[in-house]
Amino acid sequence: MHTMWKGSISFGLVNIPVKLHAATEDKDVKLRQLHKECHTPINYKKVCPVCDREVKNEEIVKAFEYAKNKFVVLDEEDLEALRKENEEKAVEILEFVKLEEIDPIYFQKSYFLSPDTGGMKAYALLRQALKESGKIGVAKITIRSKEQLAVVRVYEDTLLMETIYFPDEVRKSSDVPNIPGAEKVVEKELETALMLIDQLTVKFEPEKYHDEYRTALLELIEKKKAGETVTAAEKNPAIPPDMTDLMSALEASLNKVKKKPAAKKKKAKEKKEA
Repeated sequence: MHTMWKGSISFGLVNIPVKLHAATEDKDVKLRQLHKECHTPINYKKVCPVCDREVKNEEIVKAFEYAKNKFVVLDEEDLEALRKENEEKAVEILEFVKLEEIDPIYFQKSYFLSPDTGGMKAYALLRQALKESGKIGVAKITIRSKEQLAVVRVYEDTLLMETIYFPDEVRKSSDVPNIPGAEKVVEKELETALMLIDQLTVKFEPEKYHDEYRTALLELIEKKKAGETVTAAEKNPAIPPDMTDLMSALEASLNKVKKKPAAKKKKAKEKKEA
C-alpha cells in the first residue's frame, strides 16, 4: 500500500512514528473527451483573454479574489514560508470524545495509519486504549499545506484517521430553503411509515451493495471493444402510486416489501426440492 505521508501521532508525551495510507479509492470510470470527427483527445490550454495568448506555468501567480475582479496577489515565497511554518509532521491528539457525538456530516476522507520503525509497541497501546475506553481522538494534522481537523479511531485491527470539516466549513441547515415547519402528522400515516421502516430494517452488510451503473458502463465498454452492437434493454415502466395520496403510497410500499420474503422462501423451497 502506497505511503503518502510519514510523521507521528502524539497524545500527551507519547509519540508514535506512523505512515499514512489512503483507506478508500475512487472507482469512477473516467471518460475522456474526443473530437467527434477524428477521435483525437481534446487538449486544454491556459489562455489569458486580455493578452489573447497561451500562458506558460511560470507566468502564473496565485491570488485571492476579495471582491469582484479585485485580487490580492500572493508570492510563492510567502506561501512557502507559511507552508514550512505549519508543516510539522505530527498528528497531535488534542482530546478524546465519543464517536456518536460527531455527526456524519463532518466526516471527509479516511486514511489508514500504520506504525513506522520503532512505533509498534506504542501503536498497539493506543489501539487497545481506544478500544477499551470506547473513545476516539480529536486531532490536528497538516496535509498538503492545509491544516485539517481529524479523528483517530480503531477500524478492525488498524488505527484509522478520518479528516473532518471545521465547524465553519459546514453550512447551516437553517439556510436550506422550503423546509416544512412542525406540521401535524396523521397518526395512521406515521404508523404505516414506521411499519415500512421496520420491514426494511436489516443488519448493515456493506459487501452486498454494488455500483450498478459502473458495472453496466464497464460491460458496455467491453462490448464496444469487442465490436458488438449494443441496444438498450426495454423496461416495463412501473406505475407509481399517486404521490398526492400519501397513505396509498405508504400502503403500496408496505405491500411490495411484504411480498419479497415470500418470494425468497418460494425460490429456496424450489431449489431444495430440485
